[in-house]
Amino acid sequence: MRRVTYTMGVSLDGYVVGPDGSLDWGTFDDEVARVVIDEIREVGVHLMGRRLYESMLVWETADQDPTLDDAMREWSGIWKPLPKVVFSSTLTSVEGNARLATGSLADEIARLKAEPGEGAIAIGGATLAAEAAELGLIDEYTLRVSPVLVGGGIPYFAHDKRRADLELVENRSFQSGLVYLRYRVVR
Repeated sequence: MRRVTYTMGVSLDGYVVGPDGSLDWGTFDDEVARVVIDEIREVGVHLMGRRLYESMLVWETADQDPTLDDAMREWSGIWKPLPKVVFSSTLTSVEGNARLATGSLADEIARLKAEPGEGAIAIGGATLAAEAAELGLIDEYTLRVSPVLVGGGIPYFAHDKRRADLELVENRSFQSGLVYLRYRVVR
């Protein structure tokens, strides 16, 4: 059965976006780019909310940018054709290989798990992931922890007062100071 994963870059104090909405604090170099490319290769479908969808639209035409480096061109080549499901109460249409969700998050995940298909069901965006966590739908959490304290913003983990026991699956440290952590939910 396909697993549901939640993967994002996070500050050491637990935020995916800083208090001013910025992401400029994230550690990203060639070594980290390779990890991000390998992660996206494992995804069969990506679920996201409106804000993440809109911020990722740049990748629909990024392959036309002559200044794009080889790693980001490779990532773009994987991301663009990847099926995406967008959860939004305000959008009426989406672009690229995306569709608007027709059911609840739980319904969409159940349907995707029942369909034949390869690769993980990835959840992007802290708000959507918080809903999935509250419903007990996440199988794996992956954090790319940057060595910075941003002091506030949008947290990686929802504070839903729900306990989830985790088993460490993988950890790596990088020259840049980034730490990669992957945990499986113990059921």
